Amino acid sequence: MILVVKSGGERALPDWQACFAEVAPHLTLHWWDDPSLDPANVDYALVWDPEPGRLARLPRLRAIFGSGAGVDAIIADPHLPRGVPLVRCVPPEATQRMGEYVAWAVLSLNKDARRMAIAQARSTWDYFEPPFAAAARTVGIMGLGAMGLRGATMLRALGIPVVGWSRTRKDLPGVETFAGGAGLPAFLARSEVLVCLLPATEETRGLIAAPLLAQLPCGAGLVQVGRGVQQVLPDIVAALDSGQLSGAVLDVFDPEPLPPDSPAWSHPRITVTPHVASLPSRLERARYVADCIARLERGEALAHVYDPERGY
Repeated sequence: MILVVKSGGERALPDWQACFAEVAPHLTLHWWDDPSLDPANVDYALVWDPEPGRLARLPRLRAIFGSGAGVDAIIADPHLPRGVPLVRCVPPEATQRMGEYVAWAVLSLNKDARRMAIAQARSTWDYFEPPFAAAARTVGIMGLGAMGLRGATMLRALGIPVVGWSRTRKDLPGVETFAGGAGLPAFLARSEVLVCLLPATEETRGLIAAPLLAQLPCGAGLVQVGRGVQQVLPDIVAALDSGQLSGAVLDVFDPEPLPPDSPAWSHPRITVTPHVASLPSRLERARYVADCIARLERGEALAHVYDPERGY
């Protein structure tokens, strides 16, 4: 079986080959643009941002694997082969890493880590007394899939109260949940730190903007680990400058990489991270893809298959 790879650049191919040799030695890996490869022989593709129309030229393709949880750059292809499952990369390690990131980000906001980082960069002893313990502020998680569930579990283990919101009703032990448009205002009113873990859909595009931010308690924190197209950065900056937001940790942007002249880089209330919140290692992703291929070969159903109607 042949797997073509387009993730991390051509220099990453030897690393991918070593990882798959460990977990699935029966697979043969080729770089996306290997001139010696006959497209008619390709069984699977592992990609991040394939050029439009390229996947449609692989007639034997049985599945497409995104190399991350988001598949925005793949579904942007107007010629994406119909009937070929597109699998989002959500290995167990990714949910663990996201939970770790969310816990770190929430604690960073509550402990004002950005202020301390600025003081250290200036060699300034900026003594201050944090006004509250992290457990005194309720965290609202938007998006209660595998990532949101892990984040909620880890926050609750730290003694931090959590509420959740999703498009449809979810029941989580120890977490009060809200659903749909009708439940959003009450959820936002409870969210003293808002964590966005929503997928990119037409409904979520531009969602993290002034109208939504105004519904949060004054001085709320924001953790954005969904998708860059969901946030209106000027509105976030304005909310920070007005005091409606007290701080923000942003891991996703539109465009990426974040341009050097973006105000997010230097804003004293924004922590920027380079879209790394839940990124698993290549070995972890290779293991996940190999497991999915084995399931397909056995005729079993797969989880995390992209659904065009839901948008994720």
